[in-house]
Amino acid sequence: MKGKPIKISVSDSIGKVSGEIIEPEKMKAMLVLAHGAGAGMSHPFMAGLSKELAAIDIGTLRFNFPFIEQKKKRPDVPAVAHKTIEAAIQKAIELFPDTPIYAGGKSFGGRMTSQLFSKQDIKEVKGLVFVGFPLHAPGNPSIDRADHLQTVKKKMLFLQGTRDALAQWDLIQRVTSSLKTATLAKLDGADHGFKMGKQNALLILAENIKGWISKK
Repeated sequence: MKGKPIKISVSDSIGKVSGEIIEPEKMKAMLVLAHGAGAGMSHPFMAGLSKELAAIDIGTLRFNFPFIEQKKKRPDVPAVAHKTIEAAIQKAIELFPDTPIYAGGKSFGGRMTSQLFSKQDIKEVKGLVFVGFPLHAPGNPSIDRADHLQTVKKKMLFLQGTRDALAQWDLIQRVTSSLKTATLAKLDGADHGFKMGKQNALLILAENIKGWISKK
């Protein structure tokens, strides 16, 4: 399914970023999907997940963070990332006022989304989806990055691989079990990039997201 390119105005100082909407014919929900720190919205993982979601009637609005637009390697500071996510969410609300809106992202994009919602609650958003939440740096297991999750009011879905070097399995289990609003979906054998042998990880991720949304 072909995406529709859009531009999203973030602020006068930050400017605009590129986005892409995939809108299935019988759309049941719209997911605002932020990319990770290593690649933009057009990365095959991001585009592939959007296509798998569209096939099961979930639309997506993907967008670039400013550092990708500016061809920089270092990710934006949290304040800029938060502002960009908020602008993308507001664009989705504006374009699809009668569609349930969800937000989240892959790795860095998911963590920045969770930080935004720990500071403010956007009432139109029904829940948050984290695809490989980066709980800690590789080789440095910790749960410090999860402290802010305690103040997130939304329902949260964590999609995690058991071989994720950025989220040791027992630690992500401990974190999510302490959150009344969290659901943890386990992808056996998947790493942080969701490589899991011959299995179609993108399809498994999409089906987990749809199943979780359908229970909301």
